[in-house]
Amino acid sequence: MNRRGCGKVLAAALLLLLLQLGNSQAELNDSTLQLQRFRLNTLNATNVWSLPLPPLATVPQQPVKEADGHDAHLARSSIIYGLAEVANVSNVNAVCHAQLKHVQRGVLGKQPWAMKVLDASGSKSSGFVFGQNYWLGSRDACRAVQRPVGVTLSQNYERVMHYGLITQQAPFAMDYRVVYLSHSSPWQVEIKLMPEQVLHIGLCLPSACQSTEIKALTGDYLASSYMDNEVFELRPEVLYMKDLQLRQGFYDRPSFKLLAGAVLVTCAFMLCAQQLKVAKKLPPEGDDVDAGLAPVESEMWRALHSLLKWQPLQNFVSCYDVSSNWRKICAVRETSAQEIPLLNGVRSVCAIWLLVFHVFWYMYFTINNKAQLISYAEKFGLQYLSSAPLLVDVFFTISGFLQVYNFMRNTQQMEVVRQNGLLANAKLYGKLLFHRYLRIGPLYLIVMGSVDLAFAYIGDTSVYHIYDRFDELCAQHWWRNLFFIQNLFEHQEMCLNWSWSLACDMQFFLLANGVLFLYAKRPKLAKQVTISTLLASLVWSIGIGIKHNFEFSFDAFYATGSHIYTSSFVRVVPYIVGAIAAWRLHERKQQAKESKLSDRKERFYWHFSLVGFMICLFSTVKRDLGYLITILLFALGRVLFSMCICWMISRSSKGSGVWWSRLLEAPIFQHFNRLTYAIYLLNPLVISLVFSLTTASTHVDGFMMCVVACGFMMIVYLVSLVYSMAFELPYSNLSSLLMKRNSNNSKPKTT
Repeated sequence: MNRRGCGKVLAAALLLLLLQLGNSQAELNDSTLQLQRFRLNTLNATNVWSLPLPPLATVPQQPVKEADGHDAHLARSSIIYGLAEVANVSNVNAVCHAQLKHVQRGVLGKQPWAMKVLDASGSKSSGFVFGQNYWLGSRDACRAVQRPVGVTLSQNYERVMHYGLITQQAPFAMDYRVVYLSHSSPWQVEIKLMPEQVLHIGLCLPSACQSTEIKALTGDYLASSYMDNEVFELRPEVLYMKDLQLRQGFYDRPSFKLLAGAVLVTCAFMLCAQQLKVAKKLPPEGDDVDAGLAPVESEMWRALHSLLKWQPLQNFVSCYDVSSNWRKICAVRETSAQEIPLLNGVRSVCAIWLLVFHVFWYMYFTINNKAQLISYAEKFGLQYLSSAPLLVDVFFTISGFLQVYNFMRNTQQMEVVRQNGLLANAKLYGKLLFHRYLRIGPLYLIVMGSVDLAFAYIGDTSVYHIYDRFDELCAQHWWRNLFFIQNLFEHQEMCLNWSWSLACDMQFFLLANGVLFLYAKRPKLAKQVTISTLLASLVWSIGIGIKHNFEFSFDAFYATGSHIYTSSFVRVVPYIVGAIAAWRLHERKQQAKESKLSDRKERFYWHFSLVGFMICLFSTVKRDLGYLITILLFALGRVLFSMCICWMISRSSKGSGVWWSRLLEAPIFQHFNRLTYAIYLLNPLVISLVFSLTTASTHVDGFMMCVVACGFMMIVYLVSLVYSMAFELPYSNLSSLLMKRNSNNSKPKTT
């Protein structure tokens, strides 16, 4: 009896344990089982309303009063829930309406898949006052609604979570979309650098809902029922909506065909150059023409061998030799007496300096604390960074200096210009222009095609509102860039708006060559033209600044960009100062009037030029001086700035220097100097592309921004290396080859 009694008790205990485990397992998987009863084909049926709806939830229900309050709160605070609340058969299609209502019931019933939808959709974030307009939710969380999350969790640990968050999927197709709305809330700091008052609202929606329906529904809901609209007076207006899918016409764009063709042609020429190098090591005739080549290479070489015997073609193909170009771009050697070693360091440092500035400038459309970024930029300790656009004057000064210095140093060319007639000088002028275009044009056109293609891609797939749609601007205004006149138009209409300085430099090159040709024949008139242009530019700068109330504040600086910042007539001042400094240096060398300074004075002037350089950079620390004082400081300060640069260059050409100038003359800068043109063209593209492909807005933080800037330096350096090797050096080699041939052909005529 005791054994039977114990057995019964043990059996009863075991039965209770099994029942408990069964109940817990059923409780764990009940939501998944319930989900299987409500299939996608049921929701997509023709007669939606005749179908039975599933129970609201499989978890313990809340009291009715509390559920009503919960529902009312969600309807006014959650955008995705509010859309489901206001959706009806008159504003969305029937399937979309049924699925939105199912999302609503799932949220109220606390079903894991519906809670993931709620969590993946954006809602108002803190920081709105200082520019947090990115209510993006989570694109990855919306993907997790469609498929199980790839996370392996051990069963050895107890968790309070719902396991359906990992495994449960939506009963119908969902996708992530972004609605963009402009707002005019008085409770957000408005910088007016770009249209920053654009709300980005990410929504995890049923795929059956059409974008046009959601756009209208979102606008109606935010304007009427949304709680924060009343609090912050948003007054939203729907702009457009993205499904973040690449459009079909992407691969039909002319820029895609241009880039594909350029890459194929460049690779073919590089291959030919490699085969030509191999062929030169083989016997000139005989059966061993294909010796040392693989079978596929041998067949290719047989087809090209006869063609590559033509000497002009060999010379052209050799310009694409990869190993030779690599040695050129990495070469570090002792500078000759005719070179100015300081220029390598100055250009390299300024290029990197501008790159760091562009990191902060082109991330502006992705950051969620824009006002704080501007406040950082106005601090005294960061003026060297926020005033970095002034460094463009360094390049203009160097360009003007070298243009005049190299032209006047070429005594043979000066004599030819002096003896030539108008037609002959026009031909020589055209040759100089052709060679300059050949050196800078190919890389510029390839980068323009890359920008067009990249911005077409991010315009379709990025979660951000892209203000500068270069894909649209380049399609309309590419011819302006082709002729280097884009800076003569509004900066909002520029294709590659950072290329304004390249257009200015080309225009200054044309003007300088004309004045130099005039100087060869009538020196006095050329000097008068130069001084008159300098004075006229200064007077014009002051007048245009007064007219537009120019100030150093960022909003005024941006608003007057087309009239002051990108204007050729305003920006020509440093170029002319550099040209005058080069003329004076050449004249003093011709007259053997070398200035002799004591070591103490030499060091004093060197340090004084650096102090003057830094004073000009930090002169913007007070940004509300009034437009009259500001424009005088802007116009005259740039003259002082250029004079400091010219003094450094002139003294470096004579072998003078101090400890910090010797650092800038380090041989390593020879390598970086050869990449400055590619870095200048490519860094805004790389920075914009990287930031636009992120799925969450950026918060400006000092330490992390230093890390990010260092990362961009490395990325831009590597990209510039590839682009320069493929699309810059070959054409520079070709220009040198043509100039050498023309020089050899012209020697008998001149003698």
